[in-house]
Amino acid sequence: MTLTVPRPGLRLLDLFCCAGGAAMGYHRAGFTVDGVDIADRPRYPFTFHRGDALEHLDRLITSGDIQQYTLLHASPPCQSDCALSVGTNRSRGWGGTHDDLVAPTRELLDRTGLPYVIEQPNGRAAIRKDLSLCGEFFGLGVLRHRNFELGRWATVQPPHPRHRGYVRGIRHGVYRDGPYVAAYGSGGGKATVPEMQTAMGITWTDVREELTEAIPPAFTQWIGTAFLSCRQEVLT
Repeated sequence: MTLTVPRPGLRLLDLFCCAGGAAMGYHRAGFTVDGVDIADRPRYPFTFHRGDALEHLDRLITSGDIQQYTLLHASPPCQSDCALSVGTNRSRGWGGTHDDLVAPTRELLDRTGLPYVIEQPNGRAAIRKDLSLCGEFFGLGVLRHRNFELGRWATVQPPHPRHRGYVRGIRHGVYRDGPYVAAYGSGGGKATVPEMQTAMGITWTDVREELTEAIPPAFTQWIGTAFLSCRQEVLT
């Protein structure tokens, strides 16, 4: 795997980083990336800190070390309102024990005074949908719709491209083929691990759970590039 040489002085903090799908995109946009996750992530491709993401962020704010970062990215868990799980949660009486860390994450991010990005899947997570991206925008083999709240900066929403067909698999008892794979779960025509890797452009992990949670690096490469363009306009 060939890594881009980051630009001097550009540093990004990747909170709730999982295996580094978002991190790789920001890296390709020119950032040096530090990741934080509660679980061990031995395949994370950049500097990694294991621990509670919000406690780590709070320590950085208290010490003043947060000022070493140019941009902050957070993908806090919000399983109770995720589109993939909300129906199942309701039918099975689930939801009360799922973490929803969006609000406390935003509160800490606002305390930093720095620009930030909060990422969430489609669903009812309580974020502003300042930006919505889809794999078709980048010609990927997954749709992977994701919403992003942008704090202390803004960019133009690109037009949502027309999908080329179905996501391959069984839905409501009917099997359909299509140009996209379902990069979650197993069975029913869902993607194999190699198919998930290819569809999302992720080569450094072959762990299904990590691929299921990841966003394609193309998403955050676009976001990082857009942020730097806005930043340059402000500086000039």
